[in-house]
Amino acid sequence: MIGYVMVGSNNIKKAMDFYDAVLAQIGLIKKDINEEFVGYSSDKKPSQIEFYLTKPFDEKPATHGNGTMVAFLAESREAVHKFHQTALDKGGMDEGAPGFRSTGGNMYLAYIRDFDGNKICAYSID
Repeated sequence: MIGYVMVGSNNIKKAMDFYDAVLAQIGLIKKDINEEFVGYSSDKKPSQIEFYLTKPFDEKPATHGNGTMVAFLAESREAVHKFHQTALDKGGMDEGAPGFRSTGGNMYLAYIRDFDGNKICAYSID
């Protein structure tokens, strides 16, 4: 099950204007916003962000992979650890060890990159 999708942008304000209009057509509303990112959620589940628009964390230009990440909702912290360790065992690269993040609230997250450089996250909510 996919938890949320994140895509990069070089112009958050312009992209936000576009996505505000487009996503409203499918029931997604802007719910979380700051200078770094914008989060959209279902108007029926406003506390559950489904789509993020962000500047790439590494401050390089957003491309069709830089700033893009797929995140999967895991059932537990243990599952997050297993996801991370298995990825490393299979030759993936560590992009963030399992744990809480200062901006993640009660989300317990782990990040890896696959052989093609795709950034993948697993997280649980405690």
